[in-house]
Amino acid sequence: MLFYRVVHLIVARGSALLYRARIVGRERLPKTGGYILAPSHRSMMDIPFAAVVTPRRVRFMGKVQVFKIPVVGALFTALGGFPVQRDGTDRKAVRDSIDILHNGEPLVIYPEGTRQHGSTIAPLQRGAAYLAIRADVPIVPVGMAGTEDILRGHRSKLPHFGRVAMVVGEPIYPVARAGGAVKRDAVTELTDTLAKELQQVFDAANELRVNR
Repeated sequence: MLFYRVVHLIVARGSALLYRARIVGRERLPKTGGYILAPSHRSMMDIPFAAVVTPRRVRFMGKVQVFKIPVVGALFTALGGFPVQRDGTDRKAVRDSIDILHNGEPLVIYPEGTRQHGSTIAPLQRGAAYLAIRADVPIVPVGMAGTEDILRGHRSKLPHFGRVAMVVGEPIYPVARAGGAVKRDAVTELTDTLAKELQQVFDAANELRVNR
């Protein structure tokens, strides 16, 4: 935990200071218990920015390839990351995720999957909704604006040092299941709700960044 705090201070808080990040809606985050933090995804820099949204230790589910990148993989692990196969067959990652949530830790999942471009939220994958229903925890959408401009969206290979704005939405609570398998309709409904809420906070974050 001490190592996490040190890395969090240097990498996450350092990134927030460097990019003059403004965060709105932190008071909406659950103070205790597990929940899924579901940010928009436009850059690798979304990792430290997601970690700075809450003072609580967060865990990350990330594709295996990230852990093979020098330095990035080590920092990702230090920030609480663990690998998952993107083909949807990694049952261990699902079990690990549920254990993390039941242990009362926040878990970051990027519901768009891979990094996207532009101001429109891409069609969401169903994993976040499935885990929320399975673990009976809320999903908190987070819009992150400005992260795409750091490493992408320009021709220079050097990072840009613009401003970042983040807006935390209201927690979305899944309907409690009576037991047994998670119903497909329930996952679809929760995914659709998350998509709408995530677009709203992403729009709000982009507006906040422009008008600040």
